[in-house]
Amino acid sequence: MAKQKSVFSPSSPKPAGPYSPAIVWDRFVFVSGQIGIHPETRQLPPGGVAAETAQALENLKAVLESAGSSLSKVLRATVFLRSMDDFAAMNEVYAKYFPDTPPARTTVAVAGLPLDARVEIDLIAYLE
Repeated sequence: MAKQKSVFSPSSPKPAGPYSPAIVWDRFVFVSGQIGIHPETRQLPPGGVAAETAQALENLKAVLESAGSSLSKVLRATVFLRSMDDFAAMNEVYAKYFPDTPPARTTVAVAGLPLDARVEIDLIAYLE
């Protein structure tokens, strides 16, 4: 039977609540949603949704690497936007992180992201 394990990365923000940044189960990594806060300053970057998307993806990348995976192994992503008006700017940055075979993705508008963030992204990836 597969055993689950929590994953933490010193290069990504510490969780703000009682949850794991990621769980490895069998050959999969389930990464909790990340907003674009800088791991050290715990502040959102200036530059709007594009800068927040880049930082969120860097945070996700750090967690995946700590789990033994990478962005190239992402199978599924969910993007939560505060406003669908930010879709094009988010999508432009997102595309740079997944240039070859982008994962399956759902993008939805939501209210109430932490720290008044404009974007949050979670991922499911696999382990080789």
